[in-house]
Amino acid sequence: MERKNLIAGNWKMNATHLEAIQMVQKLSYRLELSDYDRVDVVVIPPFTSLRSVQTVIEADHLPIQLGAQNVHFEESGAFTGEISSPMLASLRVNYVVVGHSERRQLFAEDDAMISRKVKAVLSAEMTPILAMGETLEEREAGETDARITSQLKAGLRGLNPEQVSGLVVAYEPIWAIGTGVTASPEEAVSGVGFIRSQIEEMHPGAGASVRIIYGGSVNAGNIAALMAKEDIDGALVGGASLDPDAFASVIRYWM
Repeated sequence: MERKNLIAGNWKMNATHLEAIQMVQKLSYRLELSDYDRVDVVVIPPFTSLRSVQTVIEADHLPIQLGAQNVHFEESGAFTGEISSPMLASLRVNYVVVGHSERRQLFAEDDAMISRKVKAVLSAEMTPILAMGETLEEREAGETDARITSQLKAGLRGLNPEQVSGLVVAYEPIWAIGTGVTASPEEAVSGVGFIRSQIEEMHPGAGASVRIIYGGSVNAGNIAALMAKEDIDGALVGGASLDPDAFASVIRYWM
């Protein structure tokens, strides 16, 4: 099965809803319809901007897809400050990031919680972007494969091969996130290739279908070299996605 590339911009805790409207409009002006044929374009604003961005996308008939940065694993309840998967689905959110290293490290989300979140996203008929990666200490200790395997097994626990095939997995080495240090194309494809082989071992047939993207200081200067690697199906972009010009250049990596 041919895998369509996906470029997603994670805006993190940046941009008011008014700024978000301007950002997605400016991005759309810089892209051609043919760009969307090659790449699925996703913007992932803060929760407070989701409705505003959804309105712009639908009113202007933009082929841009909407993502959310996080989700709670319960559908409703006394969870002050949390957002459920049905709430996101009602805003026509397509993708939800689950297991980002900042959630794991800063908010103590463990593998068991992330597994529940993956299932919550799927139950609402959205696509999880399951993020995983190793710390610098784990990498230097030769523990990268073991760490990724444990994250992957937990994230895919209880899923069937069809569900796994439809996921997006983001390999984000923690030592490259927001540091300006990007994994070399060889390091990135090594991590992506290992993830794909592990998925195929756990769910035969799914490894060839699942989209695996790279994240970690991706920008217009390094995206082409990363995307030249056959196993890499796109990118989860942080800081560079906040500038519509820079993000458009990342999306149009072949130009």
